[in-house]
Amino acid sequence: MAEATQATFNFELVSPERRLISEPAKMVVIPGEEGDFGVLPGHSALVATIRPGVVEVHSIESGEVRRIFIAGGFADVTPQSCTILAEEAINVLDLNAEALEKALGNLKEDLALSKDDIERARVTKKINLIQAKVAALSGKIAA
Repeated sequence: MAEATQATFNFELVSPERRLISEPAKMVVIPGEEGDFGVLPGHSALVATIRPGVVEVHSIESGEVRRIFIAGGFADVTPQSCTILAEEAINVLDLNAEALEKALGNLKEDLALSKDDIERARVTKKINLIQAKVAALSGKIAA
């Protein structure tokens, strides 16, 4: 007898502070290092690194698509579940464009004043993260 196709899978999004989401989902789109990828029920098992960007959670409970910005991390996918371990996670609706632009301006000043390659690399990484958050607000994909 053929097994019925699974309509949902268990999805969890965990940050260092807490578990942000733990619910059944019908699809999740993840910003992988090698490109965005979608996870549906029955997906092949994989572990992937995640770049800063937006995770789209297609919720079975609310029927809505939630957009969560993550600052990178790892995704662990099995046919029955998907777990994201994120370095930082925030709902896109909670991002503040004005605060991000101010932080970006300050970081660009810091970059101009940086004295060595290590400091420049540290500030550049922060700039890239802020730019990814700005892109998340505008709905664009950060490179």
